Amino acid sequence: MISKQQLMQDFLLKTPVGYHAQSLNRAAHLQSASLRKASVLVGFVERPQGLSVVLTKRAAHLKHHPGQISFPGGKYEASDGTLYQTAKREAHEEIGLEAKYIKILGQLPELVTISQFAVTPVIAFIDPRYEMSIDTNEVEEVFEVPAAYLFDQKHLLSNTFLIKNSLHKVFALPYKHHFIWGMTAQIIQALQKHINSDR
Repeated sequence: MISKQQLMQDFLLKTPVGYHAQSLNRAAHLQSASLRKASVLVGFVERPQGLSVVLTKRAAHLKHHPGQISFPGGKYEASDGTLYQTAKREAHEEIGLEAKYIKILGQLPELVTISQFAVTPVIAFIDPRYEMSIDTNEVEEVFEVPAAYLFDQKHLLSNTFLIKNSLHKVFALPYKHHFIWGMTAQIIQALQKHINSDR
């Protein structure tokens, strides 16, 4: 079981380890000038049985990544001021999570995606008393996954592909009737390495 205190120590005392090198190859050809800034909220909730993490299932009718499991988030807008604020705003727009329930702990390194976004995962604690109001135009479902399950390396699946003489690694993680993959699984893999690096 991962406690709130352990997670705070992990982010206050250790530098995030970053992403698996081969998982970055697919977007390595993209020029930084063409990338759009975005952020996602990796929100931890303290429950009696331990920490859990808030995830969403994207609406099936969306043009980009329909039906995928993701963290709340989206692209940066000039009015946000910071990527932390982007994560808070998007969480409020998508699932009705109010900023007063969010306490930011830190962030992971920027992650470049094939859809030409530079995404900053924002790590935060969410007050367990939070309430939700789902925007069904964007989100089909919100659910929590126990952190002990999510960051157990036994549950992470991976495969490596050779594309244009370059090795590309992809990650996935099943949870109940959900299948977590893509950028979300990349972030989970990096968090697994960070959290388990000295245990």
